[in-house]
Amino acid sequence: MKPILLILLSLTGLSGQTHAREFHVSVKGSDSNDGSASRPYRTISAAAAVAQPGDAITVHEGTYRERVTPPRGGESESKRIVYQAAPGEKVAIKGSEAIRNWKPFLAGVWKATVPNSFFGGYNPYKDLIAGDWFTDKGRPHHTGEVYLNGKSLWETNLLERVLDPQASPDGRDREGSTWVWFAESDEKNTYLYANFHDKNPNGELVEINVRDSCFYPDQPGRDYITVRGFQMSQAATQWAAPTAEQIGLIGTHWSKGWIIENNVISDSKCAGISLGKDRKTGHNVWINDPRKDGATHYNEVIVRALEAGWSREKIGSHVVRNNVIFNCEQAGIVGSLGAVFSQIANNHIYNIWAKRQFTGAEMAGIKLHGAIDVVIKSNRIHNAGRGLWMDWMAQGTRITGNLLYDNSTDDLFVEVDHGPFLVDNNLFLSGLSLLDVSEGGAYAHNLMTGRIRSVPEPRRSTPYHKAHSTALGGLSSTVGGDDRFYNNMFVGNGAPPASGAEADANPLRFGGYGLWVYNQREYPLMTGGNVYWKGAGGYFEERGALHTPAADPKPEIVEEGESVYLRLNLSADVGKAATRLVNTELLGKAKVSGLAYENADGSALAVDTDYFGKARKAAAPSAGPFEDPGQGALKLKVW
Repeated sequence: MKPILLILLSLTGLSGQTHAREFHVSVKGSDSNDGSASRPYRTISAAAAVAQPGDAITVHEGTYRERVTPPRGGESESKRIVYQAAPGEKVAIKGSEAIRNWKPFLAGVWKATVPNSFFGGYNPYKDLIAGDWFTDKGRPHHTGEVYLNGKSLWETNLLERVLDPQASPDGRDREGSTWVWFAESDEKNTYLYANFHDKNPNGELVEINVRDSCFYPDQPGRDYITVRGFQMSQAATQWAAPTAEQIGLIGTHWSKGWIIENNVISDSKCAGISLGKDRKTGHNVWINDPRKDGATHYNEVIVRALEAGWSREKIGSHVVRNNVIFNCEQAGIVGSLGAVFSQIANNHIYNIWAKRQFTGAEMAGIKLHGAIDVVIKSNRIHNAGRGLWMDWMAQGTRITGNLLYDNSTDDLFVEVDHGPFLVDNNLFLSGLSLLDVSEGGAYAHNLMTGRIRSVPEPRRSTPYHKAHSTALGGLSSTVGGDDRFYNNMFVGNGAPPASGAEADANPLRFGGYGLWVYNQREYPLMTGGNVYWKGAGGYFEERGALHTPAADPKPEIVEEGESVYLRLNLSADVGKAATRLVNTELLGKAKVSGLAYENADGSALAVDTDYFGKARKAAAPSAGPFEDPGQGALKLKVW
């Protein structure tokens, strides 16, 4: 009887096991097939409908015009649902449809009549962009878009401007801004007018946005999903305010444990990747109730999120890596509360807010609210208006080894955060390197060639949290200071330090080159080992710094194909700065939160490697992002 019992037990165990399946999708397939390699599905959505935790969906070469709405997620890191492009194959997911029934209207201008039934339940040419902190610049903007051979045209709000287009004074592509479109709708049809200049749109590829996203769950809690290897583009995304549900071209929708990797993401009307919140905790609450200010509303959203389970156990812990993100008019990556405990690494983000037809807050290469224990590492961000924006509750955040340049607003904006957070080994090379409306930050081994602005914010009380947790620790206004600056390099403009200051009627706001802008802050700085060149000024109580006001390191970014180089001229005396190894012990504790600067797992941290990952000397590490880079005229490959 014993052998029979063992066999029965074995069979019982086997019957409870689930075997991962791989479903295939092909443009030559059919949704009536079984999804096998020999009988693939036609749409990704058909595979999504049957995929279970542990399964993979492999999509083969072609263009898929659909919104993928995953009906379920995985169960754990080891039991995910994986959506992947077949290796070596070009797979595009588009939120657009091709339009070919254009009729001549006037010289260079064509008209297309599209039945409203074509759009189903959502018509982007009737949907206006709106939301908290959105600024329309005095005219309406639709979530729709028109593309000619993959390049988006500029929307105008008047038909006359299609007939006689004028170059936009704001965007960089002045010639491109004369390729314009206009839309109007009635009960039956939507009418599109576009100036294609000398092109016949019926002989070209003309596409229009018809879907509000390319990949986005319709419910929160679709956890442990991997999306890799796709080209996703052309979605009619709505403005992603921190007080709203944030629907990106691809988004996690208040879930946990996603991996978004190796994708090319472009042409979102607003946000590219969203790691944002849900709708139930509040949706554009400020414009719907203007009796209270936006900060009060957002504090209430945070309370509702905590009541709904905002925690490490349920939300965040995403990985976003190795993606190329461009041509998004609001943000490359955006997230309110939903990005906690995540890693954002090795992404190339550019041409964000490039047209500049509308504006508002929430616009940056990466814009996060509540970046608790988030690591932002080795990203390249340029021509993004604002590069990085850490807004509210950046605590335990580490921003390390990033390359930022050619950003017209600033490279890094830290707003009403109380620390601790760490910014190390970064290249901040735009005109304004740092806009600091926070306290409790630690800045180590950065190269800053632009100005710094130091601004207190006494009008708003914003949260800080218990260590490595979403649990509230308290509220505080921002008086400024309590920052640490060790082993950084600051480059001025060749004039006295205050020459870079902007005119400002508020005497508590200071802007210029170097750390002198913190001299009037209520909380003092901790400093040491910094290098000041070309007139940049130091902190008034600083010791151990190197001041060479006449020296010019001549920093210059050079793009050569897919590579980026930094030219830099370093003299022999750069090693005279009294540097120390930056670690948890040196940094102490942030004043307001009372918490130490440490890794997300609670262990002690040390800035013991440089921008390239090279080990730093323990006793006297090199100032700036590079350990022992050499002397004289250098050309360093930084991407």
